Order: sequence, then structure tokens, then C-alpha cells
Amino acid sequence: MLPRFVRALVVRFEGLLRELGKFGAVGAVCYGIDVTIFNVLRSLMGEPIVPKIVSTVVAATVAFIGNRFWTWRDRERSGLAREYSLFFGANLVGLGISVACLWLSHNWLGSYWPALTSQLADNISGNVIGVGLASLFRFWAYRRFVFRAQAGPES
Repeated sequence: MLPRFVRALVVRFEGLLRELGKFGAVGAVCYGIDVTIFNVLRSLMGEPIVPKIVSTVVAATVAFIGNRFWTWRDRERSGLAREYSLFFGANLVGLGISVACLWLSHNWLGSYWPALTSQLADNISGNVIGVGLASLFRFWAYRRFVFRAQAGPES
């Protein structure tokens, strides 16, 4: 009974699972770009907020290319300018989520516990917690608003 149930779930959610896998692969590459740029700039500048903004913008540009032309390549095209604008709007919200986590940890909690102002703490709050929460939002927003499925008859 269980294998049939599991098989039915896989069949039902096969498209979503494929999208999640591709989104995750693009995200992993972009995460590497984001973390690398963040850490290089943070080492050079000594503060975390501007490096996080710069690293996110660069990683988001690469993510747009990967998601548009691989993850959701089968979706109807609605115009590069429209998709690009909505994509970066969603990424601005995602950036806000990441920066809020980083700011809360580094500036607010760090004023009570100085250990939270270290580079390791900044990476955990901005690049693990913040990026994780932002990724959940981005996946939903990209599917819902940016790379929409073509409307068709329901079966």
C-alpha cells in the first residue's frame, strides 16, 4: 500500500519536484557566488550590510539567467523586461529578508552579545538563516508571478 501511495505522490508532484531540483541547483551555484562575494567584500570593508547588498545583486542576476533559461524554460514568455522587473522585485523582498536577519543579529543582538558581530555570525545570520527564508519566498514568487504557467483547460 505504501509504495503505491508514494508512487502516486511522486506522479502527482513530479513537475513541482523537477522545478524544485532545478531551482535548487541554480540556487546552489548562486549561493556560492553570493557567499564568496559577501566574504571578500566584508573582509575588505569591515561591515556586512553593503557587501550583502552587492553580493545579492550579482547572484540574483546569475539566478535570473539560470531560472529563466533552465528551471522554467518551458513556461510561456511574457517579455524579458516584465520578467526581469518582477524577478528583481521578488529579489528585493528576498534581500530585505536576508538583510533583516543580518541586521537583527549583527546590530541589535550584537549590541548585547558581541560574539554575534563576528564574520562567522554574520555568515550564519545572513547566508544561512536569511538566504534560507528568502529562498522559500523567492521560489513561491517566481512560480506565482514571474514565470507563470500557461493558463489552460483544467483536466
